[in-house]
Amino acid sequence: MHGLSLSERLTHAIIESIRAENMTPGTALPSARVLAERFEVTIPTIRESLRYLEATGAVEMRHGSGTYVGTEIDRRIMRNPYYSPEDLESVVELLDARIAIEPGIAALAAIRREDASLDTLNAALDHALSAQTPVSPGHFHKQLALASHNRALHEMLEALLLLRSNAQQAARIRYDRVRDHQEHVNIVDSIRRGDPVEASHRTEQHLRNIKDFVIEGWAK
Repeated sequence: MHGLSLSERLTHAIIESIRAENMTPGTALPSARVLAERFEVTIPTIRESLRYLEATGAVEMRHGSGTYVGTEIDRRIMRNPYYSPEDLESVVELLDARIAIEPGIAALAAIRREDASLDTLNAALDHALSAQTPVSPGHFHKQLALASHNRALHEMLEALLLLRSNAQQAARIRYDRVRDHQEHVNIVDSIRRGDPVEASHRTEQHLRNIKDFVIEGWAK
């Protein structure tokens, strides 16, 4: 970890300790004083690292109670809450990454078609009509990844959207909400019919449409 700050090295050390001890979400961590003694640092330094980990979801700090292992501790890719560019380059990078990943996700969803997943996708369709963009449980593309029944792909996409949340917001607010919704409907229709080729094609075209729209309208 050459080149990392003390706080960053400590953050990694805390994560490694949690995993080495097989601590699960909801398990209480030792106090800041105990952790400071264990890692031979000051209590303020420990608290700074814990605040960073709280922002990633790896730990949860409960006022008056202590610090607990968070629900995101098992995520293979953790989000960086301090990464927030939203220029055209970052938005295009995000969309290119999604174009590389999501068509395959949609194809798997069609191959592994399940009624429960289709119900969830249908329930998430109206998310496209909202102006807000948090990656909530109803986020269509998150539900699409879940429908692939591939945990690695689901976590990869969710982490990507969280890592580039500002870029995602910038792309979303520029794309027509009604068009976005209809393209989602078309993707679900392909999955419902169990057609992986069409599901992949429609997903790729949907993301390319957003990319073209963003590039064309960015300077306006």
